[in-house]
Amino acid sequence: MRTYHCFWLLFWAGQPHQSFLTPLSKRTSGFQEKEKVLVLSGNSRQDLHRSKRSWMWNQFFLLEEYTGTDYQYVGKLHSDQDKGDGSLKYILSGDGAGDLFIINENTGDIQATKRLDREEKPVYILRAQAINRRTGRPVEPESEFIIKIHDINDNEPMFTKDVYNASIPEMSDVGTFVVQVTATDADDPTYGNSAKVVYSILQGQPYFSVESETGIIKTALLNMDRENREQYQVVIQAKDMGGQMGGLSGTTTVNITLTDVNDNPPRFPQSTYQFRAPESMPPDSPVGRIKANDADVDENAEIEYSITEGDGYDMFGITTDKDTQEGIITVKKALDFESKNLYILKVEATNTHVDPRFLYLGPFKDSATVRIQVEDVDEPPVFSRPAYIMEVKEDVPINSVIGTVTAQDPDAAKNPVKFSVDRHTDMDRVFNINSGNGSIFTSKPLDRETLLWHNITVIAAEINNPKQSSRVPVFIKILDVNDNAPEFAMFYETFVCENAKAEQLIQTLSAVDKDDSYSGHQFSFSLAPEAASSSNFTLQDNRDNTAGIFTRKTRYNRHETSTYFLPVVISDNDYPIQSSTETVTIRVCACDHRGKMLSCNAEALIHPTGLSTGALIAILLCIIILLVTVVLFAALRRQRKKEPLIISKEDIRDNIVSYNDEGGGEEDTQAFDIGTLRNPEAIDDNKLRRDIVPETLFMPRRTATARDNTDVRDFINQRLKENDTDPTAPPYDSLATYAYEGNGSVAESLSSLESVTTDGDQDYDYLSDWGPRFKKLADMYGAMDSDKDS
Repeated sequence: MRTYHCFWLLFWAGQPHQSFLTPLSKRTSGFQEKEKVLVLSGNSRQDLHRSKRSWMWNQFFLLEEYTGTDYQYVGKLHSDQDKGDGSLKYILSGDGAGDLFIINENTGDIQATKRLDREEKPVYILRAQAINRRTGRPVEPESEFIIKIHDINDNEPMFTKDVYNASIPEMSDVGTFVVQVTATDADDPTYGNSAKVVYSILQGQPYFSVESETGIIKTALLNMDRENREQYQVVIQAKDMGGQMGGLSGTTTVNITLTDVNDNPPRFPQSTYQFRAPESMPPDSPVGRIKANDADVDENAEIEYSITEGDGYDMFGITTDKDTQEGIITVKKALDFESKNLYILKVEATNTHVDPRFLYLGPFKDSATVRIQVEDVDEPPVFSRPAYIMEVKEDVPINSVIGTVTAQDPDAAKNPVKFSVDRHTDMDRVFNINSGNGSIFTSKPLDRETLLWHNITVIAAEINNPKQSSRVPVFIKILDVNDNAPEFAMFYETFVCENAKAEQLIQTLSAVDKDDSYSGHQFSFSLAPEAASSSNFTLQDNRDNTAGIFTRKTRYNRHETSTYFLPVVISDNDYPIQSSTETVTIRVCACDHRGKMLSCNAEALIHPTGLSTGALIAILLCIIILLVTVVLFAALRRQRKKEPLIISKEDIRDNIVSYNDEGGGEEDTQAFDIGTLRNPEAIDDNKLRRDIVPETLFMPRRTATARDNTDVRDFINQRLKENDTDPTAPPYDSLATYAYEGNGSVAESLSSLESVTTDGDQDYDYLSDWGPRFKKLADMYGAMDSDKDS
């Protein structure tokens, strides 16, 4: 009979809360027989049918979070080849083998060594095998089995956020979605109700509610007003076990903010406003501010102000300050107390962003009455025109009246006014004004050709209060009269050839007139009466404001007459007729057969743009004089003697004294005794300064001898005070050097250079008594004594 080898899996029913096991049916021989195995898993049980096989087991179930002190027992492996003599050895491998799970290699008992957490690892897959201890060969094929960790409710629900923030518009309907919160449970959702989460509200009722299964928060109260309360804090609880008693729970906080909607109209805090405005207030000046209050915020509180009616509708305007939402009332036109001193306006404030959903609450606007009282001020005189334009002919006599300006006091007092001309606008005092009636008259002759327009300013001031004054510009145009005779447009100097023919044109003339002609200038040209009959030239008027000069005879001789002066009379056609006599210079020159000039007696004619001989001589003389001046100046600087050391005996301050000699050294007994500065006891006050000669010999002052214990600071302060009060002391810009080093040390000098005795006479034992600071020095000199003794 064929033998079938298998493992027996033994479970202990005495530990039902630690592990779940599958009891095996009794083993029978034969391969065709099927066994019926009863599997116990929680509260459910099912029948499994399997074929005959060498391994006989099922899944292991183990509770998590074991709290016992001993190892948790899992199950037992047993092979039918195990005779109980210890020849077999059970081996466990796979997830956690040897660490979390251990097996008794002799008995096959499996135990868990640590607390297991299903949330970390829910299933462990292991492999079991039985081997012969002596040969090390397996007696059964390796097989795989599973250990499943049964869940317990050891994790509370956790929200995805610690704090939720949400916002909804105010005045929302009941059931308006706010926010959805979510909580997760790490327990096994497929096993019991450990992971079944139910939501509830702990804080925030009756304003909000939460759906128990979805965690959706909704509004629960109608018409929640932001102006009454803006912030709400809701606490939501998530509880597992379906919300049953004993379940674990977690909470979260939801901060809900009501956002603003335009559900409040603007309202003026008062129905009437009073303002005062002086009549001198310029246009666009602010009169006052009004404000309508709106409980809403941001754009829902934006207000537009307007003047809807009133007798000051055209005199005043109103604008909105976007920062403060105030209405600024401004002046549009100039005010006049004498004309009207009280204005009544109706101002309306309207929301710019109206929500149609809340129109049922009423019109989103409000109105108020504004009374503006105009105050009387002392106003300056007012001219009848903003500017005056006057015309006067340039030939009017002095003191002729050219026009009148008028101004009067607009106040009820009607104070008298006096007039004057602002002399900054009439520096030449060409015009003057009658201070009483404002008539402007000339005080100097006028000339249109010099200045066409005169722009002056007239001042009108109250006689009782000259500070109240006003100004007006007066533009005076000078009208032209025919007071200037025409003249040549340029200086005419021409030539005629000796071989010229009669009736030959040698020059064309033109003229200009400074006067202004409305119909255009018309000039006439003619020869002067004294030259009309005896002249060698003729003049022809072209009737187009030009004239031509022609030769009268055939030949000219420059040796007989080299230059002709032809007087020409030029007249205009205005009234009164003005005329002038101009002279044309005509030189006789030698020309070739083509009429080209070859030579003339006048160099100016050949070189019209060159300099004359006299001008060249004058320029040359100026250059020579300049060179002589430079040479003399340089010579004087070289021969200039050195200036004395001190030029002025009266003021020696700020003078720099320079000594270029070095003195005679130590043997120079006349030099400055520097030892005086080094030893305060050796100061000789009788010595006077040698760098200056004082005008008056002051009696020398005796200074107190410094005490033996005077330190350097006291010494310097004493010398400073003496020099400040001593008129014979050096100037205060001089450098005073003090070489005094203070009194001697108690230990006297440590140097051997000033010693009057030899080294052999010195005793340095006292250095050892001076402390550790002089230890090195004592060692050095003590060693020297030892060397000498040896």
